[in-house]
Amino acid sequence: MGLKGKYSRLQHEAGTDEAGRGCLAGPVTAAAVILPDDFRHPHLNDSKQLSKKKREELRVIIEREALTFAVIHTPPAVIDEINILKASIKSMDEALAQLTTPPEFIAVDGNKFTPFGNIPHACIIKGDGKYLNIAAASVLAKTYRDEFMENISLEHPEYQWSKNKGYPTREHRDAILKFGPTAYHRKSFRLIPEQLSLDL
Repeated sequence: MGLKGKYSRLQHEAGTDEAGRGCLAGPVTAAAVILPDDFRHPHLNDSKQLSKKKREELRVIIEREALTFAVIHTPPAVIDEINILKASIKSMDEALAQLTTPPEFIAVDGNKFTPFGNIPHACIIKGDGKYLNIAAASVLAKTYRDEFMENISLEHPEYQWSKNKGYPTREHRDAILKFGPTAYHRKSFRLIPEQLSLDL
């Protein structure tokens, strides 16, 4: 059974999602998308369930077919200042604010959101596997963030961000231990588990 188009019956419903909340480095990235009512695609699903090639193919289709979309990167300095949850919501808010067609309803992936103006919203756990507009936002957030991490990996190849995308892999943490954190690292996160930082 395929994903439903949207949560509400209102015409201009925006789906929104973020990528990169659990990373040690790089931005948290959010996307907001309003799809036409007749939009369907057999492969569109939660971006984590798709191959990189499929996500990139879908990104082109979503950008071409969407009524409007926007993607926002919120940098590590802001994440450190206000915390990752607030930074994720801030990213979604900024993406929603950039839509050229104002949404009448907002479908949010996850269980946390703060009201965006007076526009009604619903938080939907695992919404990126249930509604096409959230899945589309998931694909855009993931592909734009991955592209960002691949670009900054050229500056700092030692952290293997083109491969790990900033997530806390063993290789990433070993590189932080060896080379120290960069301006792209989130200083408010535990970059190295305590047992790794001991000089035994």
